[in-house]
Amino acid sequence: MTSDFVHTFFPGRVVFGAGSLDQVAAEVGLLGVRRALVVATNSARDAADVVEVDLKDRFAGRIDGVTQHVPTEVAENARAKAREIDADGLVAIGGGSAIGLAKAVALTGELPIVAVPTTYAGSEMTPVWGETSGGSKTTGTDLKVLPKVVVYDAVLSQHLPLKVTAASVANAIAHCVEAVWTPKADPITETTAVEGARALAAGLRAIGQDPTDIDARSNLLYGACLGGSALATAGTGLHHKLCHLLGGTYNLPHAETHAAVLPQVTRVKATEVPQAKARLEAALGTDDLATGLYDLFTDAGISTNLKDLGLTEDQAEEAARTFQGAPPELLHDILTRAWAGTRPEGATR
Repeated sequence: MTSDFVHTFFPGRVVFGAGSLDQVAAEVGLLGVRRALVVATNSARDAADVVEVDLKDRFAGRIDGVTQHVPTEVAENARAKAREIDADGLVAIGGGSAIGLAKAVALTGELPIVAVPTTYAGSEMTPVWGETSGGSKTTGTDLKVLPKVVVYDAVLSQHLPLKVTAASVANAIAHCVEAVWTPKADPITETTAVEGARALAAGLRAIGQDPTDIDARSNLLYGACLGGSALATAGTGLHHKLCHLLGGTYNLPHAETHAAVLPQVTRVKATEVPQAKARLEAALGTDDLATGLYDLFTDAGISTNLKDLGLTEDQAEEAARTFQGAPPELLHDILTRAWAGTRPEGATR
């Protein structure tokens, strides 16, 4: 028997399919946008060029190049640009940084976003925003930043380097895994998260054999979509809060930080949700969730230690003392192991 729960479904439209980039302009039109500001990462310039042409008179301006963790000064410049060109809508093309910058503009300008993700972060499915100032990252939740439309085109990520792909997938898998143990997790978020994790793990293994496999790339986008959806409802917990602290304070790369921290947090948190733990283990094909995640990331060539990302041992200990929200001894254990890249105890390979 399923226990009582309350689940929130977020509004939004998903357009999924190889070649769907050519539908972006039509989706902008359906939203009634007259003047669209395009925000694109440098790696997505070619796709942004296509959209700029397709938008025709609806194109109002463009921002190329973004910065991870959305520094406040970058956000303010983007907001000023939107006001300057009288934009009434946004098209974000690229990874989480491009979508994050568009969200920063939408937060204060209340402009609808059409998101075109080229990586697997999954933030396009969430109403979560983040901004960094003075070495501290602030995050929040607001429906104003939830994209109205998300266009998933696997062709755009077909040639994403394996290293970047694997790190981005680790980020998406973290969305799936943490979504099963937060206080707002429910049977719907759990089922969504488990299917997302299955698709992501299968896609990650497949691109290891053929990086341009369009079906595998589609699988990764599908999994990222589900992971983002699950996290949007379930919210974040210890894992994501630690990653935001490490990224905002020590400027660690967001995606790679997940790969180092997630197995260690999972080792101590997953036992609280034995049913979800077992379902995720089945989805990943492992006998132990924390160990399975560590091995999945290692086999994909992702670093599973914070030391490789530039964090010093002293900084890891400082973060354990600074973080509020868990017992210091637990934090010290997690971050010490994440810093060193210690393989969680569990199933043997």
